[in-house]
Amino acid sequence: MTERTEIPVEFRCIVTLGIDFDGPSHEVGRGIAPLGIHSWGRYSARSGIPRHMEMLSRHGVPCTFFVPGYDARCHPDTVRAIDAAGFEVAAHGYLHEAWDLEEAEESRLLHQTDDILRDLLGKPVLGWRSPSGRKTQNTMRVLKSLGYIYDSSDKDYDLPYRLRFGGGKDDWMVELPNNTYSLDDFPFYKFSYTPPSEVLAQWQSEFDAVYASDRFFVLTVHPRSGWGSGTPARTRILDQMIGYMRSHEGVHFFSSAQFARWCLDHPQQLEEVTIP
Repeated sequence: MTERTEIPVEFRCIVTLGIDFDGPSHEVGRGIAPLGIHSWGRYSARSGIPRHMEMLSRHGVPCTFFVPGYDARCHPDTVRAIDAAGFEVAAHGYLHEAWDLEEAEESRLLHQTDDILRDLLGKPVLGWRSPSGRKTQNTMRVLKSLGYIYDSSDKDYDLPYRLRFGGGKDDWMVELPNNTYSLDDFPFYKFSYTPPSEVLAQWQSEFDAVYASDRFFVLTVHPRSGWGSGTPARTRILDQMIGYMRSHEGVHFFSSAQFARWCLDHPQQLEEVTIP
């Protein structure tokens, strides 16, 4: 392991925003028809994502949309609109898989989603976030073979690092860990039913601590209704959170791919961790 990761001094604090599409794939992958009470995921493309894009564009900040292949197939115009607005599109499983996969099946689904997104965007996809947090050395090998430069799935650190998955010189990718407990809307809105105003206070408290110490802030939200941030009041909280961060001196917003490229250019400044 190298020395502790160092955020460059020219960046007082780095912020990456991630929006996990989580459309009807979330239900379909579990054998549930995305209708009636289970239609929350359909809200993403119809209302949540357009509302988020308008708000992000107003702030002029980059963002990465992590999109399952099934959702991209169902809503190709939405995916194209995300890209046309200047935001990054990254991969997020095919059916938002929350179950273990055999290597061959996992490889097939990773390739399938990549094919769908590449065809829609007309350019390579550079990043991936596990829809359930599950991944293996096989996952990383396939992503690397597809040309991906980063993963944003792990929960084990406050800073980016090099994630090594083999013995070869190039058998590593940039890991941009994301805290899906206190810097994610899902646990607050799905389990504790926390009022939006209290979610904002929690996120601001986390940001204040990060700004004063590690200086790398990753926030994840979902545009669904129900337990997501796509509805007006909850989108307003994200709007206010972005405004709060922008009010601090030296805060720089990056898409995940933008900052991963910086990490690739400065690998000596990153710790290295090996998948056992």
